[in-house]
Amino acid sequence: FKLHIISKILIGLIAAIHCYILVLEIFLWESRGPVVFSNFPTEMFAQTKVMAANQGLYNGFLAAGLLWALFFIKDMAWKKNVALFFLSCVGVAGIFGMVTVSNMPLFAQAIPAIFAILSVLFLKPKTSN
Repeated sequence: FKLHIISKILIGLIAAIHCYILVLEIFLWESRGPVVFSNFPTEMFAQTKVMAANQGLYNGFLAAGLLWALFFIKDMAWKKNVALFFLSCVGVAGIFGMVTVSNMPLFAQAIPAIFAILSVLFLKPKTSN
């Protein structure tokens, strides 16, 4: 099972988003965080720095799993299964974030993950003769 180019692009984009979230939540929480999360009280960023770093680490694990599937797994069945697992985790995290925080995780995480899952399941790469 080879991944379609659209699947590869979507998986790479979602991994990049989660790498950005890792950097934001671990390293830039008090400087860039207030700009990204403008509805969160500014005085809370210092108090929630450790919690944000923990969340950032989890986002890094999601990115690592997607990059692992995309670049390092050679067996095509495993590549597909690992990609689907981590995309499902991203989708669930986005839906949970929508329910508990705001609509932003729905658009930043869940919807891209759903499109990527559908592309992995239904788009077939062209075979060369």
